[in-house]
Amino acid sequence: MSETARTALPDPRRWKALAFISIAQLMVVLDATIVNIALPSAQHDLGISDANKQWVITAYALAFGGLLLFGGRIADKWGRKRAFVTGLTGFALASAIGGFAGNEAMLLSSRAAQGAFGALLAPSALSLLATTFTDAKERAKAFGIFGAIAGGGGAVGLLLGGVLTEYLNWRWTFFANIPFAVIAALGAYFVIREPEGGRNRNPLDIPGVLLSTLGLVSLVYGFTRAETAGWSAASTIGLFVASGVLLATFAIVESRVRTPLLPMRVVTDRNRGGAYLSLGLAIIGMFGVFLFLTYYLQVVQGYSAIRTGLGFLPMVAAFVVGSTQIGARLVNRLPARALMAPGFAVAGIAMLLLTRLEVGSSYPGVILPGLVLLGLGMGTAFMPAMSLATTGVQPRDAGVASAMVNTSQQVGGAIGTALLNTIAASATTTYLAGHAAGAGGAKLLQAQGLVHGYTHAIWWAVGIEAVAALIALTFINSGRPSTVKVASSDDADAASASSAEQDSVPVVLH
Repeated sequence: MSETARTALPDPRRWKALAFISIAQLMVVLDATIVNIALPSAQHDLGISDANKQWVITAYALAFGGLLLFGGRIADKWGRKRAFVTGLTGFALASAIGGFAGNEAMLLSSRAAQGAFGALLAPSALSLLATTFTDAKERAKAFGIFGAIAGGGGAVGLLLGGVLTEYLNWRWTFFANIPFAVIAALGAYFVIREPEGGRNRNPLDIPGVLLSTLGLVSLVYGFTRAETAGWSAASTIGLFVASGVLLATFAIVESRVRTPLLPMRVVTDRNRGGAYLSLGLAIIGMFGVFLFLTYYLQVVQGYSAIRTGLGFLPMVAAFVVGSTQIGARLVNRLPARALMAPGFAVAGIAMLLLTRLEVGSSYPGVILPGLVLLGLGMGTAFMPAMSLATTGVQPRDAGVASAMVNTSQQVGGAIGTALLNTIAASATTTYLAGHAAGAGGAKLLQAQGLVHGYTHAIWWAVGIEAVAALIALTFINSGRPSTVKVASSDDADAASASSAEQDSVPVVLH
């Protein structure tokens, strides 16, 4: 690092910038669950068929998941601030269209547009954070706050969606995004100052864009089809085969082109690779448990949407504590794996507690302890995982490295929803086939079958979380962040002397 970089003063407005970046992140995370609550009402008002209602969720997931790498590289080329403001503006306009939707086509189009602009917004937000906070202690605090929002905001979306749907109407679940976007965009325009020299001015890798987008779309849609059509359906198998071929071809192309969309140096570093992989696996378990508890509280226990959202708030509080108080305070004293592995293990123990669910389980006695431990464990692990995944990356690659974090989360969420939901449904079917209605009648039997399915799938989530902890423990070997070099703009300028050399030398964190 040059003498100028060492003596340069940090941006005095960096903490204000964090506030606006966090508002944008909260909007994206809230939207992932708030629309789920509004879906039944929207389906009824717009006359959407049962067969097509899934597309309200799928249209967003395909656009968001498929375009993340492209969005990350666009942020590297345009500049993260410009990409951030553009993503916010587009997301707000798409949300307004969704709120005013008068028919199915208009609603689905708005959801796809939200996903596309979200794919530009999410990696630009994380890369702005990564390039703004380079001091180890400040970086820990900033990522602690960001991680708490990224992990806990979804549960808040359940509560907000329930309130808006019950007391106003489903359209306000879309309109609610607009004030978040306006505040974050104005704040970004006037407050955020992007570090100089961090843009990637190389030509865009068009083959890489096409292959990655088609491959990720096929992968995400494959899991969606598996949930509805079954894992053995020809369409499901075909999508997985297509995804495998496209992504394998993408990896070959990226290793050979001069200016790749995703330089292999970003993912081949064992620490970043371990962070991406363990985080994606942990999200599989978390999304599955989140889904089953929502079903359990509403379908089996008869909670309203608002009461369900309130029921998840202890997990959000625990996630905030884990991320900002445990993870952020210890990350500069311990190696990342010493927080990530135990964090994922605690989350696995929380899921193990939730395998005790029965039809009449007590919320304080069974559900609450599991939620609190889940929040503490995931919050503690999320903070160092997200920071490590963007540490040591040259500023010119910050956008695409951040996109990989979002991609691992998006793919993990798709797998968790489809895989564990399928496992639960199969276990429920088997249970109902092997049991006759007792004194409680068919309704009680149905509830018992559902709970059996949920707990059976949660056992799988326990195993997945254990694998995530093992990967974090064995793959990641970086030291404390204070001993790890965070790339600066001057480093990027020096490295840019030879583009060919840049793309062949990996960035090592240790």
